[in-house]
Amino acid sequence: MMFGAIYIGLSGLNAYSRGLQQVSNNVANLNTTGFKGANVTFQNLTGAGGGGGLALTGAKGDGDGVEVGEGKLSFKQGELRASDRDLDLSVDGNGFLVLLDGDRTLFARTGSFEVNGDGHVVLAGTDYRLATLGADNRPVSLSIDRQRTSPPKATTSVTFADNLSSGAASFTVGDLKVTDAGGTQHVWTAAFAKDAAATGNAWNVTVTDAKGATIGTRALTFTGGIVDPASAKLRFGDAAAGLDVEFDFSAGVTSFSGGEVSTLRASKVDGYAAGTVTGVATNASGHLELSYSNGQKVDLGAVALADFRDPGTLEQRQGGVFAQTSPGEHAFLASSDPRVGQVRSRRLEASNVDLSQQFGDLILIQRGFQASSQIVSVSNDMIQQLFGIRGQG
Repeated sequence: MMFGAIYIGLSGLNAYSRGLQQVSNNVANLNTTGFKGANVTFQNLTGAGGGGGLALTGAKGDGDGVEVGEGKLSFKQGELRASDRDLDLSVDGNGFLVLLDGDRTLFARTGSFEVNGDGHVVLAGTDYRLATLGADNRPVSLSIDRQRTSPPKATTSVTFADNLSSGAASFTVGDLKVTDAGGTQHVWTAAFAKDAAATGNAWNVTVTDAKGATIGTRALTFTGGIVDPASAKLRFGDAAAGLDVEFDFSAGVTSFSGGEVSTLRASKVDGYAAGTVTGVATNASGHLELSYSNGQKVDLGAVALADFRDPGTLEQRQGGVFAQTSPGEHAFLASSDPRVGQVRSRRLEASNVDLSQQFGDLILIQRGFQASSQIVSVSNDMIQQLFGIRGQG
């Protein structure tokens, strides 16, 4: 039985050594982005075959020692730390980002992404493509190659706001930048001149181009300081540039007395030139979005998030990536769904390792190892004493 005690003590040394390895891995990854720590547990061994073949088993099923339990990952969310990259993504909630690697589907809680040479958004340093939700709510990869350029849109409307003083004789709104269908920008000037020959508050609006050539002249009238509906929308066309633009004065333009001071301005000019991609990021709704140099944005679709009924079916791989190694139910959802949380741009999830917990486990493991080594030492002393008795006999 003393030999059995040695083997039981050895099982403790082996188990606590492996437990120390788990704690060491947790502590070493204290600052690893997206790392999920594993808890350390121990379980007793009884019956034949216990202790990995180390222990001697009694007929009554006496204890055979101890072994380290299978470490279970803690999926408690780590701190979301701010970064300066639009494609540093994390999930504020329970969901997992979906990564596509050929026929394989992998998962991640956070990661630094980039656009590769093929135009796909991939996890930095890998070929794992970030997935968005397709029309059938299944994850699909996407490429931005066909959307690197934002096509131009011709200007069709210029909207005006504020007051054109009835006490002034003239006023000019300059630097009206309008764009033709080919993306070329033209600068117009709108000159307002009081029509002295007309009864009431009437103005002649003359539009000229950058060279001073007249585009057209239209009449603008006010009644009681409010723009006359019949003249609230005036059209100006430049056939050579292919432009047909409506000047809209219906959005609250007034003409009250303000001395000679007018505040009339162009509040909105639609249309824009061609643009190139300036950024890729997720918006507040968790959708991937392209930004262009012309101020336009294009929605590429919702970032796919996976919701697992049992995250314990996931195995942690290198680089903060998880793979589902055993059967388990999961659903693919958009970040607007409360079951998965929200995709956050410019955020990286820190490790969830609790250092105080790890140091507590470290002390317990150390004490367990010391106690197990003492069992081996005492058992060895008893066996030596027994050999000494036999020698005296």
